[in-house]
Amino acid sequence: MSGIKFKRVLIANRGEIACRVMRTARRLGIETVAVYSAADRDALHVRMADEAVYLGPAPSRDSYLRGEKVLDAARQTGAEAVHPGYGFLSENAEFSRACAEAGIVFIGPPAAAIEAMGSKSAAKQIMERAGVPLIPGYHGDGQDRAVLKKAADDMGYPVLLKAVAGGGGKGMRQVWQAGEFDAALDAARRESQASFGNADMLVEKYLTAPRHVEIQVFCDRLGHAVYLFERDCSVQRRHQKIIEEAPAPGMTDALRAAMGEAAVRAARAIDYEGAGTVEFLLDPDGAFYFMEMNTRLQVEHPVTEMISGQDLVAWQLAVAAGEALPLAQDELAINGHAFEARIYAEDPANDFLPATGTLAFLQPPAESEYVRVDTGVVQGDAVSVHYDPLIAKLIVWDKTRAGALQRLGRALREYRIGGMPTNIDFLHRLAGCAPFVAAELDTGFIDTHRELLFPAADGPGLAGAAVPLAGLYLLLARRRDGRLAAAHGDPYSPWNLRNGWRLNQPYRQDFALRLGDEDFALVAEQVGAGPADNETEYAVTVGDKSWRVRGALQGERLWGEVDGHRLQATVAAHGDGLRLFGAGGSVDFRLVPADLGDEAVEAGGGLSAPMNGTVVAHLVEPGQAVERGAVLLVMEAMKMEHSIRAPADGQVVAFHFQPGELVSGGDAVLEFLVAGVDGGGDEVGE
Repeated sequence: MSGIKFKRVLIANRGEIACRVMRTARRLGIETVAVYSAADRDALHVRMADEAVYLGPAPSRDSYLRGEKVLDAARQTGAEAVHPGYGFLSENAEFSRACAEAGIVFIGPPAAAIEAMGSKSAAKQIMERAGVPLIPGYHGDGQDRAVLKKAADDMGYPVLLKAVAGGGGKGMRQVWQAGEFDAALDAARRESQASFGNADMLVEKYLTAPRHVEIQVFCDRLGHAVYLFERDCSVQRRHQKIIEEAPAPGMTDALRAAMGEAAVRAARAIDYEGAGTVEFLLDPDGAFYFMEMNTRLQVEHPVTEMISGQDLVAWQLAVAAGEALPLAQDELAINGHAFEARIYAEDPANDFLPATGTLAFLQPPAESEYVRVDTGVVQGDAVSVHYDPLIAKLIVWDKTRAGALQRLGRALREYRIGGMPTNIDFLHRLAGCAPFVAAELDTGFIDTHRELLFPAADGPGLAGAAVPLAGLYLLLARRRDGRLAAAHGDPYSPWNLRNGWRLNQPYRQDFALRLGDEDFALVAEQVGAGPADNETEYAVTVGDKSWRVRGALQGERLWGEVDGHRLQATVAAHGDGLRLFGAGGSVDFRLVPADLGDEAVEAGGGLSAPMNGTVVAHLVEPGQAVERGAVLLVMEAMKMEHSIRAPADGQVVAFHFQPGELVSGGDAVLEFLVAGVDGGGDEVGE
């Protein structure tokens, strides 16, 4: 690939994919231009680029989706080509065509190929003619509710509603019985319209236990086409992938060849160029069905790179420059096994609700030939409501699946983030649970194994050591702060000892400790002392449980000995609290301020927004009687819809925000009156 002609490339994206493209471009000696919104002025991808051009305000519709501004930036900086990454303009045929008209190379397929696959219904028809197996379903143009409902009734439930112009799980709903159809269709149409500007739907038979297996294809303009094997992307939440692996477990050579050749036929059917992914559903009986083709680089492309030894972005640049594919099919081979885990700012225990905030502490695992971290953020950056809450992609490789899985577990334990909830602990449980280790995979994996993945609380976690470790940290931090105070004052003052000294009394300190969602009354008594911190021993007691602890602090590193068991942990400050990271997971903790007699201020009667977002729709009228659990209002945040439901039988008194308005997390979005309570009574908030 030494003949690559581009001297300067503009990356029309942000975050980790922009940084990832820049790394390859830099290795190849290509200059890079970044674009950015107001929210990303100081972002990592902006700092990495040779130049950067401002596009507009934070919302993507005013910045990253403004194709004309991106092209202006390319002209202004002399970029010969535009790499769209994934998302935003990557599958926008109009933008691809505009690039060609401007004499700027679009590093992706031609507009006609994007258009062919941009409509799921049209794509199904093309695939049928190309001999690619299809899932039974309705892919017609008629979009009347009655037409769609009849198609679903005729094929039998469950069915899957999918946005014709969709992708990434947007505009998609499962319908398990006829009575759910209307509500599911309305929700899917709203989400599809908001995400793609198109509310058209197709209806497919829903396979209850399939695997999601996709094939990486590559084509050049000289007529060559190859497949770079498969990825298993079955483990998903809300139809969005969270752990991917390559190769797919249990794949035979014959099935791999059959799926790969079908994927190449699909690409050739639309005169494809560049990197693409053909996604299939694989039934337990070995039958596979075309689902869709993504005409871009996939989020999970690193696992293919790890097992093939190829740089797919370098391949993209070569093909876009008119070169032939670097390798033929018989020159490609699989080496080892790779996993990718997507690190999100979200709360898995709360239906994976997206989170926003500042990355107050960020410590990724060390990278090596076995561990790779693709990210677009550094410590101190913000996760914004305007974009996807993806923080990073953690990719691991080893010679075998078992070896790669062991490396994944270790790397997840070494990935430490403070300042907002993340899915890291959830991913660690998932990667270590017996069904995943045994590769018993299907797209319903999370729901099927919910009890394993969301275990009932049994103490404060971290193998039961969280309370004594948190207590030990507070004791050692108090002593450290005392020394700092003494260094700036009277070194002999007893007030600077901070060790609980009392005349003729035991050295005792009382803490009100909040660990996770629980409060603990903790008593710490010094029972042995020496010249160094690690020689000072304490008895830490909560109720009828007691531990002997001692240890030392070195910056953010805590080593502690709990009843003779030596442990290592990291403690990071964020906001008004701390997060303790240990071998068994992580947990937030903080001191609870003393009760000085102030009366608690109760929240009003409003139902609160669970996150920053935009009001999409009111589903009831003020004064209308509703039952407990009824959806009252729909919000959208980070490209996903979230419903606010009635906490009891009652009625909405008033809405405080109208559709289209922005809402901050915690704001009361409506007033709710419980049935049987008069206007002067208590109202219920959630």
